[in-house]
Amino acid sequence: MKKCILAMLLCCSVCTVAQAAVQGMEVSYQANGTTLKGYIAYDDAIKKKRPAVLVVHEWWGQNEYARKRARMLAEMGFTALAVDMYGDGKVVDNPDDAARLAAEVRRNMPMAKARFEAGMQVLRNHETVEAGEMVAFGYCFGGGVALNMLRMGVDLKGVASFHGSLGTDNPAQPGKIWARIVSFSGDADPMISADNVVAFRKEMEAAGVNYRVVIYPGARHAFTNPDADELGRKFKMPVAYNAEADVDSWAQAVVFLHEVFGKDSCD
Repeated sequence: MKKCILAMLLCCSVCTVAQAAVQGMEVSYQANGTTLKGYIAYDDAIKKKRPAVLVVHEWWGQNEYARKRARMLAEMGFTALAVDMYGDGKVVDNPDDAARLAAEVRRNMPMAKARFEAGMQVLRNHETVEAGEMVAFGYCFGGGVALNMLRMGVDLKGVASFHGSLGTDNPAQPGKIWARIVSFSGDADPMISADNVVAFRKEMEAAGVNYRVVIYPGARHAFTNPDADELGRKFKMPVAYNAEADVDSWAQAVVFLHEVFGKDSCD
């Protein structure tokens, strides 16, 4: 597996060298009368249409971290949209406001689905995107959102969840999810317990889903975000950056993209 990952990263490093024209811009779109403000990134040096990736933000909102991940995907040859699940581009800087906004979305899953699908439509309509070729990457709150969108029947080819919540009130049903799933979690994350992982595995197995779970020893919540250490200290939250888990999960996500879209997807 490690040799495979290194080969994939080498492939995409070559792609990145050849693609030095990544464009990133804010886009506004609508869902049920609410204005949503996303951020789209793509390489305009690539002339052919390409697969697309939705990036679903952490509970802080669609901030610079989500935009950075969108640009990283654009550098690999994908078109990526960092979506807005809160409306009006809301971004917060404290856990109380973040918890309130995240809870509002979780309590109204039809609203969440409408906002998610509005982001999908932005990508479908973009001139660079190949029709039907779309996955979602979700982080923390966003990982849970992306997984729940699959459970609700949203048409994606795959979901990669990074330290995303695994629980649901709407478990996957047999024969209803055709997408691939990969979930990355840390075993020192109190927000995603070992019992949560066991329940998720049972749910996926019962539904016949093509899924994989990766657990990182010692990794805490938000392990992919370099700002997590400072946020943990400031708000006394059980979050921390873990460079090894961050690098490995991204490398495995690159492999996942090639599995979903084909080995030439970053050409």
